[in-house]
Amino acid sequence: MTHESAASPAPRRPAPPTGWRRTAFRLPVHMFRMGLGPLFGGRLLLLVHTGRVSGLPRRTAIEVVEAGSQEGRACWTVASGFGPGADWFRNLERTPHATVQVGRRFHAVTAQVLTAEEGGELMVRYAPRHPGVARRLCAYMGFEVDGGTEDYRRVGEAIPFVRLTEGAKR
Repeated sequence: MTHESAASPAPRRPAPPTGWRRTAFRLPVHMFRMGLGPLFGGRLLLLVHTGRVSGLPRRTAIEVVEAGSQEGRACWTVASGFGPGADWFRNLERTPHATVQVGRRFHAVTAQVLTAEEGGELMVRYAPRHPGVARRLCAYMGFEVDGGTEDYRRVGEAIPFVRLTEGAKR
């Protein structure tokens, strides 16, 4: 499955952080582990997933793009800003069963990669709720947006989104 829109150039994916930037990016993981998850107010979740090579538990803090329910089950949708090559994304493709921590609560979930069309619709809904963040995210990934619906749809079609659904069949 491709996450690139045929009509738009491929985005410039930022390199995963290294050095002090990696330490800063990992700070929310440590905060969750210290019981400070409620400070994020549901905007971040801690994803505990299985390493595709090591088989060991891995932890990643990710922004929640959208939370809700699907077929009566809680679900959270997250985006891979570093693209389909992000370790956590690749790990979920290999082993879609994971655990999320939202606040202080833990939920067993199953991951499903969304289609490019679903990603476009998600971004169209997300951008008006968080206009500044949406604009900065797009610029960070090399997209130029004018703030219009079609621009955000195009960007959303190029970003891999994952829906984490609680209690889905294993």
